[in-house]
Amino acid sequence: MIHAQDGGADSPGGPAGDVYDWYQRGVKLLEEGSPAAAASLLERAADAEPGSRSIREALARAQFNSKRYAEAADSFRWIVNANPAEDYAHYGLGMALWRTGDIEGAQEPLAVAAAMRPDLRHYVSALTQIRATLHARQA
Repeated sequence: MIHAQDGGADSPGGPAGDVYDWYQRGVKLLEEGSPAAAASLLERAADAEPGSRSIREALARAQFNSKRYAEAADSFRWIVNANPAEDYAHYGLGMALWRTGDIEGAQEPLAVAAAMRPDLRHYVSALTQIRATLHARQA
């Protein structure tokens, strides 16, 4: 659960509102196609609520969509470490690693995501592409 913290409207230079407001506005910005702005708000929210998985997932998505793949990988990895049963976090970690060029590193989290949710075609497709790329490199 996201709790309100100090540091809202009274903070010099900070966004108005509390952590929940930052989270809500960040998610809305992300949905509206402004991932960089979303990441800025969500980073502040994550700093205020470092244990919030919801904030961290939204931040990871915003970082990924802002092409900040290494940061997205770190955020998705945080979620995986906190809750290894999060299939989406494994998928996000794999995709972010893939975008950084770490094809080998991307394989394991994508395999875990696909094993957890074989019904999700995009999980399986990403894993298939990674494995094909690795196979082609070995040939």
